[in-house]
This record gives sequence, structure tokens and C-alpha cells, in this order.
Amino acid sequence: MCAAQAGLLGKKILLLERNEKVGAKILISGGGRCNYTNTGTTIANFISANPDFLHGIFRQWTVEDTIDFFEAYGIRGQEKTLGQLFPETNKAKDIVAIFSKILYETEQDIALNTLVKSVEKNADGFTVHVENPRGEYQYNAKKLVIASGGLPVQKLGASDLGLRIAKQFGLEVVGTAPALVPLTITGKDADWYSSLSGNSVFSKVSVAGISFEENMLFTHWGLSGPAILQISSYWRPGHEISIDLLPNFDLDNLIKQERQSGGKRLVSQLLNDYFSRKLVDALGKYLVLDTKIASLSKADAKLIVDTIHRFKVKPAGDKGYDKAEVMRGGVSTAELHSKTLMSKKIEGLYFGGETVDITGWLGGYNFQWAWASGYAIAQDI
Repeated sequence: MCAAQAGLLGKKILLLERNEKVGAKILISGGGRCNYTNTGTTIANFISANPDFLHGIFRQWTVEDTIDFFEAYGIRGQEKTLGQLFPETNKAKDIVAIFSKILYETEQDIALNTLVKSVEKNADGFTVHVENPRGEYQYNAKKLVIASGGLPVQKLGASDLGLRIAKQFGLEVVGTAPALVPLTITGKDADWYSSLSGNSVFSKVSVAGISFEENMLFTHWGLSGPAILQISSYWRPGHEISIDLLPNFDLDNLIKQERQSGGKRLVSQLLNDYFSRKLVDALGKYLVLDTKIASLSKADAKLIVDTIHRFKVKPAGDKGYDKAEVMRGGVSTAELHSKTLMSKKIEGLYFGGETVDITGWLGGYNFQWAWASGYAIAQDI
């Protein structure tokens, strides 16, 4: 985005790309469909030591700008859920093709299969040492943009390059961790979760005062699905997660209604109205399922309500960077100018996208930050 916008302004960029082709991470996003923005984007959808920093960038490039930009090149969006926009073609490669077209038409240079080995500051700017199949080279530039992403998906070339360069020049880096990542369950409860692998349930998942209502998926190793990926960005090791397995109903009232109509049905029959048979059977580990509702003691009724609406989980950990959508943390926003994303300490050095301590929720927010930060940098270089 930065190279494309610079090209449209008549500026000249050399794009150093580690992979054999551009846009590798775009191509796998959204299951190959690319959720390229979210119509409901606000700074509340981002995690950072200073979310207000986003105002300076989002004022320059809005969601409407993203939509208009892609529409101008033939991509019309279709909304799936919760404001998420995908190309009508459902093809991430169409997004990449737009950038390739702009880079070609504006005669920007791209060096593929090129690994950045080191960066040095010189009197006129920067010297970048690289390596490719043909040998080792160096490039000199007055300005340098670090848009190397975060640590997730190492097989696509992800590395800590951006963080290393930031530390090399004395910039503060906020502690990093996998985010939007499945969570693992070990110990005595591991088999219970594994037995439910493949079962999905709409839930309200909460931790530290933050909640998300979306589908939760049981897996062989623990929990995943949109609700879990979202809450994982806020979860910290050792913390307990509370899960409401039936957020749109009041189970206490449902039990009372059953009692008023005679209470002849079993607890399992009531729960089968809302959950899969497999999940209900598994809940038998905690609840009395074969008891008529009319015969439930107050203690048993309370246990059922508490278990369904306040199911407690203490994850052992997460699935790591290879299964994470994004990285939390990064170059501190305190080190960057809020309009241009240039380093306050090093003239001509810029950081954008996932390298910065700005992490969006699941649902197109991280792409919106990528486009906006790329645009803002391009205006200044």
C-alpha cells in the first residue's frame, strides 16, 4: 500500500520482498477470500498501549477511502457479518492484483526473493544489505520504511526483522505475543474438550472486563473459533475465562417455565433444545441430566444455570505464532510521529502495519490499519 500510494504521487520506491511473490499473507487471509476492511472500524477495535495514536492516521485514510480505493480498481465489497467486507469475487488474489497493477503502472521496482540482512545509518540516509539467489548486494536510500509485519506464519517469511531494526536504533518495543490465536487446554480436562472436537456453539466469552459474542469451536487441543480468537488478544497466562454458552436466553427463567408447565421433561431434554446432543452428553460430567425438572433441587438448578451461563476455563496457553492471525505489541507509538509514522529519533525511518504496537480485532481491522498506515507514510517519504 505504501509503495502503491507513493507511486501514485510520482515518488520512486524499491520494494524488498523476501518471498517469491508479493502479497503472500494477503493471499491466505480470510481463508483465501481477504476480509479487507470493516465498516464499523473505530479505535475501540484496536489494542495498543496508546490507542488514541490511531486518530492521527485514521483521519487521513478512512474506511470510506478504503472502499473507494478498491472500487476504483474494480473491487466491490460484500458484507458478511459484523461489518466485515470481502471482495464480491471472494478472491484475495484480486486484492493483490490491484497492488501489482499500480506498482507496474507507476514503474516501482520490486526485488523478490530478497532477504534483508542488516541496515546501517549513513550521512545521506540508510544502507540496506540484502541477499538473494544471485548474491549479496547493498542499497542506499534517503528514507527507509519498515513494513515487515509481525511474527505469525513463519512459513510465509515472517520474522522479527522490524523489531530488531527498531531496537538497533534505540526505539522502545512493547512486549510481543501471539494474538487472535487458538487457546490450549491440558491436564485433567483435556480429554473432555478433545471429545467435543468439531462442535461449535454461539457463546459470550469474557476476560478482564472484555467480552465477545461469536461462535466458539471445540478442538482436539482446546478452544478456537471467532469468539476465542478475539478474546485471546486480551487473555494472559494464568487468567480464567468465563463463557456464557447460552447468551441470548435466561436459563433460570426457562427452568421456571418448565416447572410451571409440570416439569415432566428431563434436564437433558431442555438442554437439547439449545445444544448439540454431543455437548449435552458431555455436560453430564458436571450436571444431573436424567432428572425431571420438577424434581430439581434449588442447588441443582443453580448449578445448571451457573455451568451454562458462567462456564469457567483456565487455558494452559496458546497455539503460538504459527496459528496466530497477528502479533500483539511492537514498536511503541511513543517513538513515532502520529501523522507520518516516522521515528522521532531517526530522521527518515518509518514503521507501519503490524510492526507497530497496534493490533486489531478479528474482522478486517488489521487490514484497515495496514492500508491507513501505508497511505500516511507514502505522503511523507
